[in-house]
Formats: sequence, structure tokens, C-alpha cells
Amino acid sequence: MATPEGSMRRPKATSVAKEKRVFQLKVTLRGFRPPIWRRFLVPGDIRLHQLHSILQMIMGWTNSHLHQFCRGNTYYGLADPELDFECQDERRFRLQDLLRKPRDRMVYEYDFGDGWEHDVVLEEIGTSLPRARYPMVLAGRRACPPEDVGGIGGYYHFLKVIESPKHPEHRDMIEWCGGSFDPEAFDVQRINRAFHGGWGPAEAGV
Repeated sequence: MATPEGSMRRPKATSVAKEKRVFQLKVTLRGFRPPIWRRFLVPGDIRLHQLHSILQMIMGWTNSHLHQFCRGNTYYGLADPELDFECQDERRFRLQDLLRKPRDRMVYEYDFGDGWEHDVVLEEIGTSLPRARYPMVLAGRRACPPEDVGGIGGYYHFLKVIESPKHPEHRDMIEWCGGSFDPEAFDVQRINRAFHGGWGPAEAGV
């Protein structure tokens, strides 16, 4: 397992009970090629609402829409009377309740309109080391799509338009996205500074 700045180590059988377990996760946005993904470390005992805040930040979403987790046939999120299915309260469950061993996975869905689905996979389990700060992003590729772009299909169209100066929608689309957009942009250090530099959702602090 990756250990930047001495952030985690493989647990010894005699020490697991005494040290906090750290999960190495990989989250990948479904349906887009080349893939948009992040690899990161979090304590295994964080609650799902905290994981939601972390996923928002490492992916680049703005927490402007509803979300839910799905493991098997069970959904976890915040109760909403407009939803026509039962949803468990995500604040009552910890990450380690759903993912227990490497290769376990679940789905994180954000924005039920655009339908952004993410595969969240537990890659490895280790233990924390002194002075390590979590969450910690290890690696990733490519920028998060803009909010409200219209899902995967809308994002493909968006990229085609902004890369084609002669497209009739080009000027309006460039203005809509704030003047520029680099689909390959991703900065690990910027996200780690965001977690530990004083801004971001309070729930993400673990």
C-alpha cells in the first residue's frame, strides 16, 4: 500500500486492536472514458455522511444535489419524503460497516437528475501512523465534470463543444463554464490543502 509521508502501514496481527484502521479507497466515476478517478485514505470508522463530504471534495462536486450510497439492495442517505424507496440513515453507519475487506465495493450516487454514479472500492486496509492527517488523497486523474452539465451524455457534448471553436454553442458554453475548462486538470496537493488548510465541509474533518 502506498505510504506517502509515513501515512499508513500494514497492520501486524498483534496491533490491529490498538491502532486505528485506515482504508485505502478508489472512487471512479462510472460511464466516462478515459476514467475519472481518485485514490485516498480515510479512517475505517468514519460515518457515511462524513464520507459523502470527503467524496464531494476529492471529486470536485459542490454538494448542490441529493446523494445516496448503495451496497447490495440497501440504500443509505438522508430521509426524503419525495423518494419512493426506503433509505437507511447514513449518519448511523460507518464505512467499515459496509466495506469490510479488500475488493468490497459500493456505489455512491450524486445528483439524481444527472445521475452521477461512482464505484467506491476498498483496495487495502492498514493502520495510521503518528502525525498522519486524514483524509489524504494519494492520486487521481482528470477533472470533475461541471455541475448540471447533463450527466455523462451532457459532459461528452460539453467537451465536444468547448474543443470546437466553430461550434455554434462554443461561445455560450465557454461563458457558462466560467471562461475555461481543462478536462485533464487534477491537483493532489490542492485537494489535500483544502482538507487541512481551513476550508471545506466541517463534516469532512476526521
